[in-house]
Amino acid sequence: MSWLLFAFSGPVLWAISTHLDKYLVERYFKENDVAVLLLFTAFIGVLVLPFIALHAPVVARLDAGSIALVMFSGVLYMGGLLFYLRALQSEEASVVAPFFQAAPLFGYVLAYLVLGETLSTRQMIGGALIVVGTLVVSLRFDRAIGVFKLRLATLMLACGLAMAMSGTIFKIFAIKVEFWVTTFWLFVGEAIFGAVMLAVGSYRRQLTAVLRANMVALLAIGGSNELINLGGTLGSRFALTLAPLSIVQAIGSTTTLFVFVFGIVLSLLFPQLLRETLSFGELAQKGAAALLVAVGVALVTR
Repeated sequence: MSWLLFAFSGPVLWAISTHLDKYLVERYFKENDVAVLLLFTAFIGVLVLPFIALHAPVVARLDAGSIALVMFSGVLYMGGLLFYLRALQSEEASVVAPFFQAAPLFGYVLAYLVLGETLSTRQMIGGALIVVGTLVVSLRFDRAIGVFKLRLATLMLACGLAMAMSGTIFKIFAIKVEFWVTTFWLFVGEAIFGAVMLAVGSYRRQLTAVLRANMVALLAIGGSNELINLGGTLGSRFALTLAPLSIVQAIGSTTTLFVFVFGIVLSLLFPQLLRETLSFGELAQKGAAALLVAVGVALVTR
């Protein structure tokens, strides 16, 4: 199914972006506010706006109230990213990623209440297997159970809720009006979020300082990262117009699985950058998780 390819483009590309986000946070934003990274996201969106405007008549399709709501969806998306980056600043990518499982749970409730979407028993079992599979790959049996991390849980649950709300609003208008028209105004909302941040003196000074010190590296790595993230986001949002919201977000939660897969690849190719445990037990655990996800995908797509 074509929608499945678009749905999986999100978690695959987001997993790559997660590792790049962690590198950028550790390398350039350890002592700075990670909110400054969102300015790159807003800037990429602004660059894309003229191309969308050439492709679709974006002005005449929506009334003012609808435009405001879609722009609010963009603000919610940026807010969700801010919660995620703040969590990533203090935790490892493999610790943060499992909390993406919250998005499909919020998405299921919102899709039922707002969109009237219902899933068959087979689809619900498949979605549950996808979520369980991505949770299995996150378990650490060789580590003692630590203190519950309230800050991390709060930030990532807020991220999941914001992303689910943004996806719900986007789907309403993408189906009702047109995908690219809705995407245009969502990017405008993201740009407004970025403009407000840029108006804050401390963020502006931090951005100026970090660019002066590392302009070439930041533009190259940060720009590439934003393009990768943009590709995943557009693919996942397009899948929303073709399949149930909760199913697309359940597939989106496999970001966790791909984070670990790419972590293994990076450990093998670039051990100086990342070291992932490659014991038989770890690999068997990841294989079992991948099998659960594969069965879940088979059930929701039959």
